[in-house]
Amino acid sequence: MSTAAAPVRTLDPHSAHQLRETAEKILAEFGTSATSPRLLERIAQAATGFDPRLLHHCRPVDTADGLFVLRGLDVDDQAIGPTPASWADAGDSGAVHDITLLLLACAMGNPLAWEGQQDGRFVHNIVPSPGHEAEQTGASSAVLLSPHTEDAFHPGRAHLLMLGCVRNHDRVATTAASVRKVQLSDEDVDLLARPVLPILPDDAYAAAQGYADQPPPAVPALFATDDGLTLRFDPAYTPVERAVAPYRAAYRRLEAELARASVAVSLAPGEILVVDNDLVVHGRVPFQARYDGTDRWLKRASVRVPGRRTRPPAEAAEHGYGQSALEAHAR
Repeated sequence: MSTAAAPVRTLDPHSAHQLRETAEKILAEFGTSATSPRLLERIAQAATGFDPRLLHHCRPVDTADGLFVLRGLDVDDQAIGPTPASWADAGDSGAVHDITLLLLACAMGNPLAWEGQQDGRFVHNIVPSPGHEAEQTGASSAVLLSPHTEDAFHPGRAHLLMLGCVRNHDRVATTAASVRKVQLSDEDVDLLARPVLPILPDDAYAAAQGYADQPPPAVPALFATDDGLTLRFDPAYTPVERAVAPYRAAYRRLEAELARASVAVSLAPGEILVVDNDLVVHGRVPFQARYDGTDRWLKRASVRVPGRRTRPPAEAAEHGYGQSALEAHAR
């Protein structure tokens, strides 16, 4: 795994001030970052007033890395309070950072939430939680979080994933690898572009795991677009052993290539990692959680980009395991 620097976009002081001031005004007006139609409407309205310099920082991912780090925001480690013991305990902790993330999400596209995850909030708190250390979810800590496409099981998954850091004393790294950096044979690409295996819902979606109305749909791991390959990949929830030997071998070669191309991004407070979810798989290195209020704490937002065409048309027929993706604004 490389520790090469990720592409960085640094907010100029005026843009950083505009974001912070706007978020603080909205928080003072509503008193919460909990999801409501009025709050989402107010955030979207405010984002339309951003000046061109700030909007330029929110332009689409524009390198083969498939990601960038946005810098220039401040986080007061004392004022933010202790790291919550779980997402359910977070409430409005760090609410101004929730709103900041949503303002940026609105500038990039349409914020996305899930009925069955973190009470339908549009910003999730990612913290280590006791009893979940070994899971393949954001609440884990003691194991490698396998590189994956965010919400890969669902056709309504985000186009962009935003991870905003509010605390990371231990410099725990997020891992990321772009499909545009892998080296595969034409034969492997052809095999992996066929819909052979399903991607099952992860442990964060308990209701989806019990879905039995229709069989799991087989989906391709790779998809060719005019701009290059995209991927849909989650080996921890893909029953690779069910496939024939040539497909299994190609899948493992893709997995190995993503590991080779992977970079480690240790976010500092105030930095936001923006990942193109069609190009990049992300994960996290293991770490030792202390559960003393000082552990790593990220804020996560998901974004759909209206009109984007980077996925197979057949996805429109998938059932999504009964889960509903909620977009903040009808477009």
